[in-house]
Order: sequence, then C-alpha cells, then structure tokens
Amino acid sequence: MTEVDRLVAQGVVANRSEAVRLSLERLVDQHRRRRVGAEIADAYRRRPQTAEELAGLDASTRALVAEEPW
Repeated sequence: MTEVDRLVAQGVVANRSEAVRLSLERLVDQHRRRRVGAEIADAYRRRPQTAEELAGLDASTRALVAEEPW
C-alpha cells in the first residue's frame, strides 16, 4: 500500500479507490485482449486461409505501402 499511497501523493491517482479501479480496468482489458487473441488464433487453426484467399496479398500490401507518404 505504500506504493499506492505514493502514487496518490504524487497526483498520479486521486485516491486509493481510483488506483484500484484503474488496476482492475487494466486487468480486465488485458484478459479480454488475451482471450480475443486466442479465439482468433484458434479460428485460423480450425479454418486456415486458403491459397485463393492469400493470392494477391503481396501485391496489395506493396500497393498500400507505396501510397504512404514516407
């Protein structure tokens, strides 16, 4: 709790409750992102992209990169 109190004293968070709320929001968001990522990866393992779906991606990617104002 000393570190949390230090954050409050430094004005990083308004109080301990805000520190807990922000921490829980971050924990929930990280868990959700991991879960969604795992679901996406699992979907690709169950149904990989076909050669037809992948055809032309290199040319499309090069065209998109060429449009960037590097």
